[in-house]
Amino acid sequence: MSALWRSYTPGLSPFGLAAAAPGLIDLNLLKAASTVSLLTLVSRVSGLVRELLIAATFGASAATDAFNVAFRIPNLFRRLFAEGAFSQAFVPLLAATRARDGDAATASLVDAVATVLAWTLLVVCAMGVVGAPVLVWMMGSGLAEFDTAVLLTRLMFPYIGFMSLVALAAGVLNTWRRFAIPAATPVLLNLATIAAAWWGSPWLEQRGVEPILALGGGVMLGGVLQLAVQIPALARIGQLPRIGLSPAVIRAAWRHPGTGTVLRQMAPAMLGVSVAQLSLLINTQIASHVAVGAVSWLTYADRLMEFPTALLGVALGVVLLPQLSAAQARGEGDRYSAMLDWGLRTMLMLALPCAAALLVFAEPLVAVLYHYGAFTDRDVGATALALQGYGVGLLGIVAVKVLAPGFYARQDIRTPVKIAIGVLAATQLLNLVFVPWFGHAGLALSIGLGALVNAGLLLVGLLRNGAYRPAPGWALFALRVALATVALGAGLAWASEAIDWIAMRSQWGLRAGAMAAVLAGSALGYFAILFALGVRRHDFVRRSP
Repeated sequence: MSALWRSYTPGLSPFGLAAAAPGLIDLNLLKAASTVSLLTLVSRVSGLVRELLIAATFGASAATDAFNVAFRIPNLFRRLFAEGAFSQAFVPLLAATRARDGDAATASLVDAVATVLAWTLLVVCAMGVVGAPVLVWMMGSGLAEFDTAVLLTRLMFPYIGFMSLVALAAGVLNTWRRFAIPAATPVLLNLATIAAAWWGSPWLEQRGVEPILALGGGVMLGGVLQLAVQIPALARIGQLPRIGLSPAVIRAAWRHPGTGTVLRQMAPAMLGVSVAQLSLLINTQIASHVAVGAVSWLTYADRLMEFPTALLGVALGVVLLPQLSAAQARGEGDRYSAMLDWGLRTMLMLALPCAAALLVFAEPLVAVLYHYGAFTDRDVGATALALQGYGVGLLGIVAVKVLAPGFYARQDIRTPVKIAIGVLAATQLLNLVFVPWFGHAGLALSIGLGALVNAGLLLVGLLRNGAYRPAPGWALFALRVALATVALGAGLAWASEAIDWIAMRSQWGLRAGAMAAVLAGSALGYFAILFALGVRRHDFVRRSP
């Protein structure tokens, strides 16, 4: 996808962006986004291998439900301290400090924030290990293997400490435009978990120990490795944090003005992230009572949905946030608006066909990637239904990753938080309607529709405050993307029905080859149609003067 992105980034000469904002979108921004997308692709492919191995080894069972709930608990807190509230508050301040005050002041800010973060995480991790039974009950009281989930939670909870420090390092490296290391590090978690499932689980089983516990050890090893590879990268740019150990240094870190700013910005951001995580907690709790395997069906579908979300939304958000923050700090309103426009057009061109694929090609995707070993025909159907529910809202899920940084760069976290609270209420009301009809798939559908509402409200907010001024030609551009997407969806729908993907279970090579051919042909056809309709890359990319 990254290679296709580089070849066919939307040509906007017919749509007016190049004319409206000459020199504002530079080639380095496109290269950075492509680099992050390519490395994220590697990470997601290895993640799919990890999920395939877990599905084949454990299926959608009570044990996998226990692991998925246990893994969601440290992930919930990781999103509070790491790429969620912390990054939203820290990265804009970091970029603005560097743009205004230089590297020395930035290093002082990094040292102070790292010291406060490290000691806070130590306390949180200790509390999480002790309070694991309560956390598991809150997340999945209907689990068949409750005690296993508690043990896994205790084993994996310190993972948030490593990953929160990884988020700090990634924020620094991204501000210095060193995107490669932060984008590549998730591969290490996948490799560690793959090794745990492949070698660790049989080893434990031979000794009479629950084999799913090996996955918890793999997660912890992955967290350690991800933090370790950040250290040399930070040292090379002279920004390796010095974490204070003495009481005097810790007190000074708390009194640093940057620490206070981050904490003040984190307060509403944590509320916003907490709202999203509360929705996840409620949905997981509901799923744990729907049926044995429901948590795992949703998790496997979520992993597939995250593939385009990470390739597109996360990659664009990672690149845009520090650049938007710097433009805002310098008062470059035209550049700020042009970058948002670039991100939204790129998002639409790449996310809309992915959404169509999840809707009409869900069962083949699930069958080819998961339908092995303990993963049954019933599991394929149930996971595909959940994937279609997520597919309804994929465009919104990706758009939020582009639109929210527009607020964070302006250090306006309150507006996204207010919207998130409203979306949480709407999502749970939708659950009341859809879950009785569609079971676990109703949970995914509610999340998808809620994401569309979230993205729409964020867009309206940016338009109303004048921060984003769409360049001319959006209607024509959207029409061309829609026409190409309809053609792609029709082809995938035919392929989904023409081939019996489930019956080919024993023919792994043939089935995988068929899916690769269908997806490659559909992608080439999609971009060929865009090209025929006048979409060009060279009109979109302009080098900065």
